[in-house]
Amino acid sequence: MLCACSGEQFKFEEPPQSPESLATRDFSASGLSSRTADWESKFDETQVEEVESTLKEALSLNYEEARALLGRLEYQRGNLEAALQVFQGIDIKGLTPRMIKAIAERIKQRKPRSKADIVILPNVLSLHSVSLLLEAILLKALSLEELGRYIDAAKECRIILDTVESALPNGMPEGIGEDCKLQEMFHRALELLPSLWIRAGFLDEAVTAYRRALVKPWNLEQRRLAGVQKYLATTLLYGGVEVSLPSHWQVWGHITPKSNIEEAILLLLILMSKVATREIDWDAEIMDHLTFALSVTGMFESLADHVEQILPGIYSRAERWYFLALCYSAAGQNEAALNLLRKARGSSEAKHIPHFQSFLFGAKLCSQDPRYAHEGINFSREVIDLAKHQNEHFLGQGRKFLGVCYGAAARLSVLDHERSIFQKEALNFLNCAAVSENGDPEVMFSLGLENAIQRNLDAAYDNIMMCPDMIVGSSRRGWQLLALIVSAQQRFKDAETIVDFALDEAGGMDQLELLRLKAVLQIAQQQPKQAIESYRILLALIQAKKELLLQDKNSDEAKTFRKEVVTERKLEMEAWQDLATIYADVGSLFDAKACVDKAQLIDFFSPRSWHITGMLLESQSLYKEAFVSFSVSLSIEPDYTPSIISTAKLLLKLGMQSLPIARSFLMNALRLEPTNHDAWFNLGLVSKMEGSLQQAADFFQAAYELKLSAPVQKFE
Repeated sequence: MLCACSGEQFKFEEPPQSPESLATRDFSASGLSSRTADWESKFDETQVEEVESTLKEALSLNYEEARALLGRLEYQRGNLEAALQVFQGIDIKGLTPRMIKAIAERIKQRKPRSKADIVILPNVLSLHSVSLLLEAILLKALSLEELGRYIDAAKECRIILDTVESALPNGMPEGIGEDCKLQEMFHRALELLPSLWIRAGFLDEAVTAYRRALVKPWNLEQRRLAGVQKYLATTLLYGGVEVSLPSHWQVWGHITPKSNIEEAILLLLILMSKVATREIDWDAEIMDHLTFALSVTGMFESLADHVEQILPGIYSRAERWYFLALCYSAAGQNEAALNLLRKARGSSEAKHIPHFQSFLFGAKLCSQDPRYAHEGINFSREVIDLAKHQNEHFLGQGRKFLGVCYGAAARLSVLDHERSIFQKEALNFLNCAAVSENGDPEVMFSLGLENAIQRNLDAAYDNIMMCPDMIVGSSRRGWQLLALIVSAQQRFKDAETIVDFALDEAGGMDQLELLRLKAVLQIAQQQPKQAIESYRILLALIQAKKELLLQDKNSDEAKTFRKEVVTERKLEMEAWQDLATIYADVGSLFDAKACVDKAQLIDFFSPRSWHITGMLLESQSLYKEAFVSFSVSLSIEPDYTPSIISTAKLLLKLGMQSLPIARSFLMNALRLEPTNHDAWFNLGLVSKMEGSLQQAADFFQAAYELKLSAPVQKFE
């Protein structure tokens, strides 16, 4: 049977006395078989019994080897059930101790020795025999896998790992795979076991199996080792189960990964370093997984560092700049991102195919910051030109960004004629985008916002009501804009009701922003007590969040939420400033000053805090001191409109000689905010004092109409 199973044919001249196998050949090589006749006179009864026992075990092993070879043949033929039946006849449990002993002893024997130190190993299996038996176990596991019995297959696979690890507790020595298949069988089992546990649905066992493959040096070649590291990282990232490291593997002290995602990031960084040193080939999946892992943890700057380390030739220059721009933008560094995207529009890329994504992202970033409105117009026009020939589905997005940038440019313009043109272009492109995008919520929101800023309140209301996803959903922006539009229609109670609806669905920062809006609406309704209570709730929530953050000693998580912390501090300062104005209006100057002091503790150089201080001083007829406070406010932010108007009011009180200066201040305020009714009213006062009654009447009329359409907060 042994000969038939091995695929070889031999012609016996006489029946063999006992079948010859790998084990018996090994036994012969030791000298006990070939020279039995020479030593026969030297054996005592104990030695004879020992030899007889060894021969019986060798004959038994021949039977096991024969089954292993026959099982392999059936497996190769595709007879899985038959192969499984043959493999189940092998007494693996009984042979395991002998295999462990054989591996341990044979590995020791492989170490360089002098001829005098060579030890004869009677009754010890050869590595070839062990390899044959391990192969039988592996083929049994593969057969079970093919039959869908994944748990049973995993248990068989684990026998191989337990056997070899028991024999080699410190890992696999080098050179063991040169003349036998033991190492190859072990490596295949190492890779197979975790995949079996995954298919069986036991992800925690799969993670343990992957870690087991990595925790000791098993002589895996770099490509296979990298594969195990990558699959472990992906299982940790996407498996959905938290599998903590066992205590005996936590050997790195305080830098031991504390969670699955930390361990996954560490593995992926190791793989990226191997790619950088060319130990393994470039694998785009590794970068994809690292991008995901660092993104969900908010480590965008670290991701940018690793993008920069990628060897040239993997990405084109435009792709690399685009990738880096995404990283820096996500990290809150939009200016750095824009600098990179400008390179894609530079002269160095003129001969290359335009990188459409860079232009689109550049247009988006510019649309979010009014300072880059004119640059955004150029980006957006290039997006539209490219989209007409390719990527036509982005045509509506290009028009949306172009409309938003035109609107921002209109608010920056100092020329009435130019401002009017930009406003028309903004509405024109946003309306075109709304048609081509089939009422996309973001487009409708942008169109509604632009109409609201231009005081087309009815159109703005209709636009917002046409994008229910921005209102009914969890978007604070939609609710807030709707409430502001309704407040501009002087329906303050309705606006407060809208905010209450929004508060029921909002959470986190959105809730805090809406609470402040509710308080502002209560002020507009002459309800100072209710407004003060709303601010008390707002400040209590902010304080609770602060304490929660202080209790969390995880510095990485604190870095992740630093942007939210900055927003909370700004909101807290604005709440104290609003409270100061409430107390100033009711004549409680001491409380108002205390609130301003609280705000200045958060940000001493806030122009609004200095402006409120000036108003408090002005209410006490301390005009010089008030003028100094307004001047400080304007030195911090020269375009702070409320301080410009308040300075003009003070100048009006000084008499006729200051009227030209006051007019200059007010005209500057209107250049910055053409719809500011307070500036128009005070300009009317200047004209009246100068005797230009018709002009004063026009200014008062403009102030009245603008006040009737003024929201409680700025739309932007």
